Amino acid sequence: MPLRAEFPEEGELVVGTVTSIRNFGAFVKLDEYGEREAFIHLSEVAAGWVKYIRDHVREGQKLVARVLRVDSAKGQIDLSLKRINDHQRREKVQAWKNEQRALRLVDEVAKALGVKVDEAVDLVGPRLIEKYGSLFAAFEVASADPKRFQKEIEKAPWSTAFLKVARDNIVPPHVTILGTLEISDPASDGVAHIREALLAAEKVDPASVDVQYVGAPRYRIRVQATQYKQAEETLKRATDAALKAIKASGGQGTFARA
Repeated sequence: MPLRAEFPEEGELVVGTVTSIRNFGAFVKLDEYGEREAFIHLSEVAAGWVKYIRDHVREGQKLVARVLRVDSAKGQIDLSLKRINDHQRREKVQAWKNEQRALRLVDEVAKALGVKVDEAVDLVGPRLIEKYGSLFAAFEVASADPKRFQKEIEKAPWSTAFLKVARDNIVPPHVTILGTLEISDPASDGVAHIREALLAAEKVDPASVDVQYVGAPRYRIRVQATQYKQAEETLKRATDAALKAIKASGGQGTFARA
């Protein structure tokens, strides 16, 4: 089963390789659609007047283009190079590279399952792309949150092999957020109380919460997580734990989000 539809959609960004150039335009093989041929008219190569098309494209060049028109009955696809900005181009190239890497990882899954890579792609690809949008995103979720992944795919027979490959090859994406605690305790053993309050913050999640000394009475709390919402929730629980502990011992404290 193919991982993509037979034809791209109008407006979609695609990756292709220039195969031949004419005075009136360039022909391109679409890397993501079985090397289906597409065409870029001279007027869509660049903004403004193009005198020599070879000043802008060359044979063998890999490029990102926007799909203008699709005629599936005739098998014709028209592209544009000028209707895309640098940011869109970079994002598409990165997404394409990620998916190429994901396909290589599926090869590792195939070896673990003792099947051919095409069989593995057919087995896991359509379901994961439908669920996560791309194979690479599925590997990221499997690496960052294996329990969630197992639940969402209902513990498919191939999930153990997939999870191992994800864990061995993908570093989960993460976000980092910061905040500052100001805590003090005038008691004779106030230093011990402050230490206990800071330890209470770290104990919330030792793997993601880090407390750093800035300069009394200020302490920086640094939280890392795979998702922004998760990081915010962990930061709140950590600061609440620290403030509760210091106030229980007779001290006082405040928190400010960086």
